[in-house]
Amino acid sequence: MHEMPSLAEIGFEKTDLEELGILIGMSGAQALFDDFVERMSEYGRRRDFPASKGPSYLSVHLRFGTISIRALVRRALEIIRGPAADGAATWLSELIWREFYFMILHHHPHVAQRAFKPAYDAIAWEQGEHADRLFEVWCEGRTGYPLVDAAMAQLNRTGYMHNRLRMVAASFLVKDLGIDWRRGEHYFAEKLNDFDLAANNGGWQWAASSGCDAQPWFRIFNPVTQSEKCDAEGKFIRRYLPQLTALPAKQVHAPWKLSAEDLRAFDIELGKNYPHPIVSHEEARARTLQRYAVVKTVAEAADREAEDDAAP
Repeated sequence: MHEMPSLAEIGFEKTDLEELGILIGMSGAQALFDDFVERMSEYGRRRDFPASKGPSYLSVHLRFGTISIRALVRRALEIIRGPAADGAATWLSELIWREFYFMILHHHPHVAQRAFKPAYDAIAWEQGEHADRLFEVWCEGRTGYPLVDAAMAQLNRTGYMHNRLRMVAASFLVKDLGIDWRRGEHYFAEKLNDFDLAANNGGWQWAASSGCDAQPWFRIFNPVTQSEKCDAEGKFIRRYLPQLTALPAKQVHAPWKLSAEDLRAFDIELGKNYPHPIVSHEEARARTLQRYAVVKTVAEAADREAEDDAAP
């Protein structure tokens, strides 16, 4: 008889699911769903705020099959006919997005390696030692942008990241740092407990504007504005970045805007117990618009070639 391989040998790290707060098995999934049903009416209003108990937290159970997507859809359709209609409809749309990305991967398997839209493969991403350093800083949550850093801390410590923060963190890597979206996709694949190739790829290509029905390439999230909108009181930031706990709500989103003297009053020294911003968002935005301009050029050339082929 052959001995069964250890968890380490097949790629799993030893962990304590109870410490991570994951309710396991079908009973755990059902308990989470029962809790979510009670607050589903608020889902549409609370889902974008990481400090709030807004999501269903069922993604890991959907990933491992401990709850049925069909059962969830049926229940959502039932709830839509009641007083929680708005929240149920919004949540149902998120379940549909998940299935949509499965469909995209099935019919367009090239997305696992390349952009869904071929023109986006022409983008020249940052390369070399400087790019590697930027990527490392992003992975470790040391960008100097508190919401991005808190999001990465959540991922690294728990294997989970709030959906809105996945968009913010991905946009920052791709459009502020100029790093190939595939590097971020791979990092998320290593860290997320709910990792699913189709959904992860779809989310990253949405952020990079290279996917099907993705955000326009000229839409670039401002990490400070996103922070002010999604974590206005700074509760989520303080949970994962305790060194910023003393900062008032208005200052916690961009501590570099305070003087060194004011920061010392809150026991903060940039470059020592919290990093300086690794890039200027305004300058990065300008570089991104220039970087992505090649997409328009390639698309226009393809259209001209198609017209020439169609000519009599």
